[in-house]
Amino acid sequence: MKKGIIFLALACFLLAAGCTGTGDEQTVLKVVPAGSLVGPFEDLETEFEASHPGVDVQVEAHGSIQCIRQVTDLHRDIDLVVVADEALIPDLMYRPVEGGEGNYTDAYTTFATNRVVIAFTNQSRYADEISSENWHDVLSRPDVVVGISNPMLDAAGYRALMVTILAERYYRDDGLFDAVLGDHLRPNVTVEEKDGVTSITLPEVLKQETGKVRIRDGSIFLLSLVETGGVDYAFEYLSVAKEHGLRYVTLPPEIDLGSAEHQEGYRDVVVNLGFQRFGSIGSDRVGTPIVYAATVPNSAPHPDLAREFMDSMVAEFGKGYEAWPAPLPA
Repeated sequence: MKKGIIFLALACFLLAAGCTGTGDEQTVLKVVPAGSLVGPFEDLETEFEASHPGVDVQVEAHGSIQCIRQVTDLHRDIDLVVVADEALIPDLMYRPVEGGEGNYTDAYTTFATNRVVIAFTNQSRYADEISSENWHDVLSRPDVVVGISNPMLDAAGYRALMVTILAERYYRDDGLFDAVLGDHLRPNVTVEEKDGVTSITLPEVLKQETGKVRIRDGSIFLLSLVETGGVDYAFEYLSVAKEHGLRYVTLPPEIDLGSAEHQEGYRDVVVNLGFQRFGSIGSDRVGTPIVYAATVPNSAPHPDLAREFMDSMVAEFGKGYEAWPAPLPA
């Protein structure tokens, strides 16, 4: 009788140990999205984990260029890369793996669009005055502090430069770019025009200089500055402004990088990134309508699961939630 009790107790102990030990290790799916997708990806992560017991989706947001560098420069085991500029994937990832075989990736999926707005709060200087018609005059004022994300790391950053140059043309104000951004960055950015195309060349390391312009690594990291009054106005995506309840003014479609109809005009602005290592692999960022894209790197540890997550993501964005980037037109 005692032997039976001991055997039963031992069996229960082993069963309990099995429930809490290594037998229940989860599959970790590592996803690196652009910072403007942080909110939507919280929902996607929760839903995917609920429908896939045993899967732990780990989301780590960065600026879009930094998302790609997690794979190409840091050689991390990333399952899914999601960026706010579809052109970054072929430019930076359709190339041979350093010291390995094949490319970093060979395909990508587009799934959403966005547009640039000027975000602010009630505490921003001239908040009761700014409008979609006079925003460029307000941001040009010396006492107004403007926030952008780092164009070396984030698509929203080089798009802020593009939008300002496009605005200079649209409003026929030759000093607009310098007044809002150009005169307040060090080392100096170089602006040249040739054959109708304006090129902005950035230095290797870009810093704000006079205090009028403040830079953060990604557009999402500007939010705390806007909300606490560290900057008066920030170049943000429409979805980010909506999601965080910020006030914002919309820009004409000719300059907000959100209209396929005006894409030829957008292409008249080019930003050349200052990173030397980008010299032969896509340092020129050409103005295009904002389109989000995702790719499963060829080195992904769980490619099938990553594609399943990507399919779920595409389906959810296709539903067109109010504060998410807009789905691609049908």
